[in-house]
Amino acid sequence: MSHHSTIDAPAITIPHLQQWARDGRRLVMTTAYDAVTARLADPVVDMILVGDSVGNVCLGFDNTLPVSMAMMNHHLEAVARTRPRALLVADMPYLSYHLSLDDTLCNAGGFLQRGAAAVKLEGGEKRAETIRALVECEIPVMGHLGLTPQSVHAMGGFKVQGRAAEDAVQILEDAHRLEEAGCFALVLEGIPSELAARVTEILSIPTIGIGAGPHCSGQVLVLHDVLGLTQGHQPKFVRTYVDGFGVLQQALTHWAEDVRRGVFPSPAESYALPAAAHAAVSAWASDLSTRS
Repeated sequence: MSHHSTIDAPAITIPHLQQWARDGRRLVMTTAYDAVTARLADPVVDMILVGDSVGNVCLGFDNTLPVSMAMMNHHLEAVARTRPRALLVADMPYLSYHLSLDDTLCNAGGFLQRGAAAVKLEGGEKRAETIRALVECEIPVMGHLGLTPQSVHAMGGFKVQGRAAEDAVQILEDAHRLEEAGCFALVLEGIPSELAARVTEILSIPTIGIGAGPHCSGQVLVLHDVLGLTQGHQPKFVRTYVDGFGVLQQALTHWAEDVRRGVFPSPAESYALPAAAHAAVSAWASDLSTRS
C-alpha cells in the first residue's frame, strides 16, 4: 500500500516534500490529464503534474508547443475536481510566461485559482526574474532544466543536454540561480547521471529527475509511459511496467466479439419490464394489429 491512503489522508504540501527529501525519502511524481488518470495516480504518488505533455500524449500534437492556456486550464480543472491529496503542479505552456510579467502572473494565478498548488516552467537563469515575481505573489514555482521540450527547435531536437563542459557548468549555474530565485524544487530532464547528482548535491531544494539517473531527490515519468498506453518509440529513460495498450485493447476486442455473437448484453445486464407495463404493451400491440 502507498504511504497515504485515499481516506482522510492530509494533503501533501511543499514543506512535506522538502522535509522528505532532506530525510532521504525519494519523491515520486507522475502526470495526470483528467479525472481518471488523477484517481489512478493520487493514492500512489507524492506529486501530480498536469503537464503540457498533454499535447503529445493525449491531443495528437508532435510536441508541446501548440498547447495553450485554455487547454491547460481545461485539463487542470478536470484533475482538480478529484481533489487529489498529492501536490498538484500545473505546467506553464509555451508563450504563457514569455510575453510580459502581467501575462505570466495572470496565467499562473489562474492555475492556483483552479486548484493547482504550484506551477512549473522551463528555463535557466533568464527565467530568474519571472520566478522571483511569481514567488513574491505567493505562487510556488518548480523549475525545469536540461532537456526543456518547449525549446525543442532551439536545441535541434530531443537530445541529452549538458554533455559538453560549458553546458554542464551552465546547468549547475542555472540550478543555483533558480534556487536563489525561489524555486521550491527542480525538474532535471535528459542530462547525464553524474551531472544530476552534482546538481542535487549543491542544492538545498529537491531535484526531480526524468532521464537524469538515480541520484535525484525523486523521479517523474509520464503516467501513460509507465502504464504502456503510448505507442511507438519510447525514450531510453522510460521503464514500462505493463502493456496497458495491449491489455485494454484485448478487453475491448472481447466485448466487440460478444456484441457480434449476440451474447452481450445478457439478461443479467438488461432491465425487465414490470408485469403491468408488459400487459399494457401487449394490449397496445394487439390493438395496433386490429387497426391495420
